Amino acid sequence: MPVDRLLPSDEAHELLDVVREIATEQLAPRASEAEAAAEFPRDVFHLLGKTGLMSLPFSEEDGGGGQPYEVYLQVLEEIATAWMSVGVDVSVHTLSSSAMATFGTDEQRLRWLPDMLGGDQLGAYALSEPQAGSDVSAIATKAVRDGDEYVVSGTKAWISHGPHADFWLLFARTSPDPKTGLSAFHVPAGTPGVSFGAPEKKMGMTASTTTQLLFDAARLPVDLRVGDEGQGMAIALSALDSGRLGIAACATGLAQAALDLAVGYAAERRQFGRAIAEFQGLQFLLADMAAAVESSRSTYLNAARLRDVGRAFSRQASIAKLVATDAAMKVTTDAVQVLGGYGYTRDFPAERYMREAKVTQIFEGTNQIQRMVISRSLLQELPG
Repeated sequence: MPVDRLLPSDEAHELLDVVREIATEQLAPRASEAEAAAEFPRDVFHLLGKTGLMSLPFSEEDGGGGQPYEVYLQVLEEIATAWMSVGVDVSVHTLSSSAMATFGTDEQRLRWLPDMLGGDQLGAYALSEPQAGSDVSAIATKAVRDGDEYVVSGTKAWISHGPHADFWLLFARTSPDPKTGLSAFHVPAGTPGVSFGAPEKKMGMTASTTTQLLFDAARLPVDLRVGDEGQGMAIALSALDSGRLGIAACATGLAQAALDLAVGYAAERRQFGRAIAEFQGLQFLLADMAAAVESSRSTYLNAARLRDVGRAFSRQASIAKLVATDAAMKVTTDAVQVLGGYGYTRDFPAERYMREAKVTQIFEGTNQIQRMVISRSLLQELPG
């Protein structure tokens, strides 16, 4: 069912109408089949790019849509409601493009951003490693300066749509210092010395191919470094705050899809001579599901509005990610319960929603990490 949204402009309302039409007609009908076949829908990203939906939160001067984050996130939610894998991959593309838009030089932005934001390219984010997930300071991939180039060797892990990307935002170690030793790099596809591992065998979001990204003495010109040498940690953490909001919006969309499915099924399914929606126990379950979805949406919009006016939003981003992804796990599980035995079969998407929800509690910082971020922020604000 359409979400009743408060948007800041008539333009935003028109944009959401277009997105909802694309999601309903182009995305939702393909999702189940593509997920079952683990088929990456590259043509979908071309479609979204050509309609301007891959660059919404970036400035118009850089070739973006110039939309506030609160609008972009609601677009992302609508996409994820129709197809979670696509919503997450759009969020990853935004995350991967943000460093160049924020920290790139004028020359770099002029050279790279038009293609990154123009709809033809899809970006991926190369931060995690087999032994460095939530602990960014443990990154071991090295970028060693050799004249006008860096020689990069190491292994990145859990790269969403890694082999399908046209560029990667890479974080590699340029010095041993755990905090100031990381640097960021723009790596175009086709760079010699870059290859991929086998696709991960995941329990959900199988249409979004996830692989390792392997660097074997890959040479990157110095002008592909984004920001100053040693600025990588700050770039990564600043991008992750916004990335967590993207995941919160996607998780909210997934939960909305599960709620819509459960409500529709409950109204049609009959037991004991009446629709199961007439039983109070089930009504209460649906009410709790709706409350969780609405709460999730409120938390990510609050953080987005703080971001849009230039205020600190790191804690609120972690709260949104925590609340929305925990809610998605609960709401999708409850949707399976509402459908009963049918919810456990692949005749309905409820079981897929539940499998997809689980990873939202893990990526962009596990929810245990979010609790650490939130509590540290609270304690730092104590007087004295």
